Amino acid sequence: MKVYFLTLGCRVNQYETDAARRLFLDNGHKNVDSPEEADVCIVNTCSVTGEADRKSYQMLRRMAKNNPSAVIVAMGCSSEISNGEVPADIVIGTREKNTVVARVEEFMAGRGNSSLQHKMSHTRPEVSKTDEYHDFGTVLSPEGTRAFIKVEDGCNNFCTYCIIPYARGRVVSRSEESCVKEAEFLAQNGYKEIIVSGIHLCSYGKDQGKDITALLDLLRKIDQIPGIERLRLGSLEPKSMTPEFIRGLKELEHLCPHFHLSLQSGSDTVLKRMNRKYTAAEYEDRVNALRAEFPDMSLTTDIITGFPEETEEEFAGTISFAERMAFAKIHVFPYSVREGTKAASMSQIDMSIRKARAKKLIEISDRLSAEFASSMVGKEAEILIEKLIEKDGRTIAEGYTANYIRTFADVESLDIIKGNIVKGIITGSENENCIMRIGGGN
Repeated sequence: MKVYFLTLGCRVNQYETDAARRLFLDNGHKNVDSPEEADVCIVNTCSVTGEADRKSYQMLRRMAKNNPSAVIVAMGCSSEISNGEVPADIVIGTREKNTVVARVEEFMAGRGNSSLQHKMSHTRPEVSKTDEYHDFGTVLSPEGTRAFIKVEDGCNNFCTYCIIPYARGRVVSRSEESCVKEAEFLAQNGYKEIIVSGIHLCSYGKDQGKDITALLDLLRKIDQIPGIERLRLGSLEPKSMTPEFIRGLKELEHLCPHFHLSLQSGSDTVLKRMNRKYTAAEYEDRVNALRAEFPDMSLTTDIITGFPEETEEEFAGTISFAERMAFAKIHVFPYSVREGTKAASMSQIDMSIRKARAKKLIEISDRLSAEFASSMVGKEAEILIEKLIEKDGRTIAEGYTANYIRTFADVESLDIIKGNIVKGIITGSENENCIMRIGGGN
């Protein structure tokens, strides 16, 4: 079969799409780049916001319209929480994605049997009752330079705005042995940077009665694998940034000084309504502790604007806090009502206000990003080359510094190729990007 994949949403979704693609290839099927030429179109859906749900269903309908003969497969979060008919031939839940090949092959074998098809299309597991991590085994990213390792699934926090615990279920952790084996496999295949990710990464090991040291122990093992030159972390929980954990991070030889600590609001009253289990002051303490150990670190975050009952004073507090934290980037989301969450029953703010506040915060984020890039000028840095671009007779290398600034450099040596890590001096910045001169000296 010729199979087309579309991924919506987070890094974990992208990892799971890469895993599904490998499963199809291992079973003799072919990956294609266009939905029009495919026998099977697979959409890995996202449900983090109402807009993500809408886009997921829109893409499913569009593929069915543009390629009526194709089998349409919906898998992932939107599929899991849907209360109605999903516009797809096959619907696969969040913790049965590793069955996708068998499900599709069974469906194709039963084509013409409408009762079988309908049964397959609308049977999903009770994900919250699933307490087993479904391991895909080793997964190669098609990107070819850096790769994700998913080590955990699910979340137990139940923030009042968030549907993900219902879509992904409770925390389940991958075995340390399997994680390390995949990291070794990636290193042997030339990947120099590993991004350790999960739905709630700091909960790794929690289902086994362990605390944050379980994640630190895993990171230590991955850090020691020959060939891995960069170790990057996914989103982290502010309260998990204990002094002991930060000291452990500092000891890792290859850790990239880029930390994504989800904030959501700089107002304590909003944080309480969100059921976030920290205050703005506690968040700031964690950031200060990290910066004491990683002076050039980049700090990125997520913030929701227009959360139910958010006042102008509360939003002003968020702006003031974001300025003080000097974020390298803020991922801004106007609040999206998710049916089934506690916040859906709260007093809602007009969407125009949510969007206006988001626009204002994005403008602040853009300025803070530019200021952070500018602060790197004159400093030595390394980039992992992800692209080589030909422009006006020049070859330009594009990649990210360890602290996650997109950087460009002119290439003069034939030794510089995609996948290499090169060192140089940051000579300038343009908006949130940096310009680097490869090599040292004046």
